[in-house]
Amino acid sequence: MRRVFGAKKNTEPPPSIQDASDRINKRGDSVEDKIKKLDVELCKYREQIKKTRPGPAQEAVKARAMRVLKQKKMYEGQRDMLYNQTFNLDQVSFAAEGLKDAQQTMTALKSANKELKGMMKTVKLQDIDNMQDEMMDLMDVSSEIQETLGRSYNIPDGLDEDDLMGELDALEYDMGNETEVDGMPSYLQPDKETDFDSELNLPPVPTGGNSGRVQAEDEFGLPAVPRASLRG
Repeated sequence: MRRVFGAKKNTEPPPSIQDASDRINKRGDSVEDKIKKLDVELCKYREQIKKTRPGPAQEAVKARAMRVLKQKKMYEGQRDMLYNQTFNLDQVSFAAEGLKDAQQTMTALKSANKELKGMMKTVKLQDIDNMQDEMMDLMDVSSEIQETLGRSYNIPDGLDEDDLMGELDALEYDMGNETEVDGMPSYLQPDKETDFDSELNLPPVPTGGNSGRVQAEDEFGLPAVPRASLRG
C-alpha cells in the first residue's frame, strides 16, 4: 500500500516568531561583522592614499578603496533590511504575547466567576439577617444576666426618692452643727479637760540656774543673755 499511495511524510511544525527573529538577528550580526572588517580595510587604503604621490599608484589604491566602499554600502543595506524585519517580528511577537495574556486573563476571570457563583449559592442574605437577629437576642440576654448578677442585697424595698432626700438633708444638718474654733472642726479639737502634759509625762520647763529664779526671756521668747556676757 505504501508503494502505491506513498507513505505520509512527517511535516515539521512551522517556525515560531521567536525562531524567525533569532535567525534574522544571527544574519544581521554576521553582516555587521563583515561591515567592520571592510571599515578596517578602508582605513588602510586611506593611509596608503595619503602616503602615495598622485599618479597611477594612487589611482589604483583609490579604485580598490572604491570597490570596498561599494561592498560596505551593500552590506549596510542588507543589515538595515534585516533590522527592519526583526522590528516587524518583534511587533508581531508583542501583539501575540498580549493576546495570550488577554486569553489567560479571560480564563482566570471565568474560573473566578464560576467559583463566586458557587460560593454565593451557599451564602444567603436571609441567613445572615437571621444570624444577626440571634446575636442581638443573645447580647440582650447577656445584659440581663449581668444586671441580675450585679443586683445589690439588703436594700429596703420601701425606700423611695423622698426618703433618700430626707436622709441626705438630715446628714447635711448634722454636719452643719459642728462648730469650728480657730478654723478647726470640732471633731479635730482637743478636749479641754485632757491634760496632755500629764499624759505624755513631759519634764517641767527648765529655770535659770540653781537660784530658783525664772530666767528672763527676750522679745522672741528665748532666754535673755546677761549684759555682763555681752560686754565681754
